[in-house]
This record gives sequence, structure tokens and C-alpha cells, in this order.
Amino acid sequence: MQLTDVPDIEARLDQAVVAIEAFAPNRGETFLLDSPAANWRPGKDVAGTVVEAALDGSGPDVGTRVVAHLPQAGWAERALLPQHGWAALPPGIATTTAAALPLAGLTALRLLRLAGPVVGRSLLITGASGGVGHYLTEMATSAGADVTAITRTHDRGARLRELGARTMSDLALLEATQARFDVAFESIGGDTLSRVRHLTSRFGRLIWFGQAGREPMRLDFFDWVDGDVGAPIEQFHYAPPSRTRDTDGSDLQALVTLVNSGRLHPEVDRIEPWTMTGEVIDALRDRRIRGKAVLTLT
Repeated sequence: MQLTDVPDIEARLDQAVVAIEAFAPNRGETFLLDSPAANWRPGKDVAGTVVEAALDGSGPDVGTRVVAHLPQAGWAERALLPQHGWAALPPGIATTTAAALPLAGLTALRLLRLAGPVVGRSLLITGASGGVGHYLTEMATSAGADVTAITRTHDRGARLRELGARTMSDLALLEATQARFDVAFESIGGDTLSRVRHLTSRFGRLIWFGQAGREPMRLDFFDWVDGDVGAPIEQFHYAPPSRTRDTDGSDLQALVTLVNSGRLHPEVDRIEPWTMTGEVIDALRDRRIRGKAVLTLT
């Protein structure tokens, strides 16, 4: 990574400019640094203060504190605010807390919506010690679900247990119980998806939403010919479905409301100055961050 001077941003009539105060890198996002596209700059999850209002009068006024989910270029001092990708922040939410919300929070919120009513249902979450896992666990347990979370180590599941989940660090131990779950959320890849499918009721749902292990999923047709197990596999992308009226902005507002009312608690493992960006990226890629990491600009 390089720290680089770029031209001042030029806003369209319908775009506001936000001064970034905090941003949160995502582990999946950092993989794009391996082979970046031309003219691409990293940065999706940010929080800060509007310093230039949109000239057409749309969007927030100057001085409004906001959290936003950007297409790119959020790791900077200034960024363009997307029209439908921001929410205003109440005084009680710090920008370092808000920056941890967008991608992970939106993903968890939409995963839970896709799963449908979860009260009284058993849920399995793999790779649960990241940002998505913490949000998904808290929202699911609050909705009445019985959650089992798989984490790489026992220690990484500490906060998940406080949120009401049962945690396990060895999938084989769970397989030995012959448990069957109503809904499974899988985000590791490799052979994990196949193993999780064995743990999902054939009347349930297996929602595949990531590949954190960076290995393609592996399935063997002959594992499923007896018809004993095997829920349908549903691929998930966190973007709002086109068939709904939901936008990043409306869903960010829902997340902000949950945080402000004390019903959702972002798990922020590290808050560092922006000069530590490289080290934080390494920690994310090595899975040494529990929940989220946030970097600040001064």
C-alpha cells in the first residue's frame, strides 16, 4: 500500500462531501489489494461530518454527522457521500462506533431477513468471530433463536457467549453430536460448506455468504445420493435485493437506531490511528481481529 496525494474530489450537484473521521477495513475488502483494478482505491465503511452540502439541496446539511457505505475511496480525508448510502448519527454514537457498522452490519441484517422468522429455531454460524458473526449473533439471539457459533479458538468466542450463543472451536465435535440445524450460515469455504450441509436439516436452509478461508467450496455428489440430509444451498450477496425498497441508507438507519437504543453493540477490537492501516490489514488477514477494527483520522 502507498500513501498518495490525489486530486481534490469534485462533487456533482447531488453529492455532498464528508470529512472522514474514522474508517473500518473489512477482511474481504483487503483481498482486493492483492490485484487492484485500475483507478480503484479502497474504502467502503466510513463515518464523519458533512463539510459540503449537495448543491441541489438533497442530502444532509453541513455539520451533519453521518455513517456511510461507499463504493470505494473511503480511506481518505474527504469522500463523496452516496445519495442512498448514508444515515445521520445521533449525538450518543461515536464515529469510531459508527464506522464499524456498514458492510458487516448490513450483511448480518440482510442474512437474518433472508432466513425468515427465527424465534425458536436453531441457527449455526461458521466464522462467527468476525464483524458479521457478532452482529448476526446478537440480532438472532434477541429475536429468540438458539445460536451455535463456530470460532477458530475458544477465546475468540468470548463475546459471542455473552450475547447468548453456544460456541465451539472444533466442527468435528459438533459433527459427532449428529445435530441438525434449521438454518446454517456458512462463510469459510473449502470443505466446510459440505460439512455444514450435513449438519443442516433437509427441511432447513443453508445460506452461503462468504469464503473467508479463500478456498473454493468442495462438494461430492455421492455424499447426497441417499437423500438423508442436505438442505438447499442458497448463495447470498449483501447488496439490497432489487425486489425491495430497502437501500443501504434505510438499512444503515435501522442499524443506527438499534445501536442508539442499546439493542445492538458493535464489537470493536482495535481503534488505531490511520498510520497503523498496514498493520491492521495484516491483523485482519491473519484473523487476529475479533469483530471489527477501526482507524481514525485527525
